[in-house]
Amino acid sequence: MNADLSARLLHILPLLISGAWTALQIALGAFVLALLLGLLLGTAATFTRRRLWRFLITAYIEWLRNVPALAHVFILYFGLPVFGIKLSSMSAAIFGLGMIGAAVLADVFHGGFRSLHLGQSEAALAIGMTPFQNWRYIMLPQVLRNTLGPVGNYVAQLIKDTSIASAIAAPEIMFFARNLVTSTFDTSLIYLAVIAIYVAMILPIGSGFLYLERRLRRAR
Repeated sequence: MNADLSARLLHILPLLISGAWTALQIALGAFVLALLLGLLLGTAATFTRRRLWRFLITAYIEWLRNVPALAHVFILYFGLPVFGIKLSSMSAAIFGLGMIGAAVLADVFHGGFRSLHLGQSEAALAIGMTPFQNWRYIMLPQVLRNTLGPVGNYVAQLIKDTSIASAIAAPEIMFFARNLVTSTFDTSLIYLAVIAIYVAMILPIGSGFLYLERRLRRAR
């Protein structure tokens, strides 16, 4: 029985691990996009005084936060070719998840900026700092430190959300899992292995964010 189980695992694990590596690549690309765009939008939402810009940013955040991720990825993958833009399944997954993540993180960073005491900015400007220097050296470090928890939660959720990329044939873990189930009918073992791999990916990331958050609190 043990030999049989080992043989079955040796058959499915290489493909599932390959899919997990692809899922991590999608998550990394989406996170970088979400972090940069989310920080830009969160900053703009905090400091812009123009109603049009605030309306556009709010509309973007609300739209992306309320549209199912799968529907958004489908729009990018199947809809853009109508306009002559064709994305690979990996690119569509990265851009789709990254744009949704930008809406989530924009809200997080906007809250982080608003939580800072106004007197800090006033003092920075009073000693001759430019608005950009104030943002870069005074506000941004505090916001990044204070939002580590929500960002860590987002990253964990993002890794799980990469499973939707299998719907557009991206070779990630759920794509291979479904193919293996179709060919071997070893459903329970395959999906138990999938769960174990997801846990193995997410737990270290969550622990890393928690450790970093504690270190920064002690340093402060």
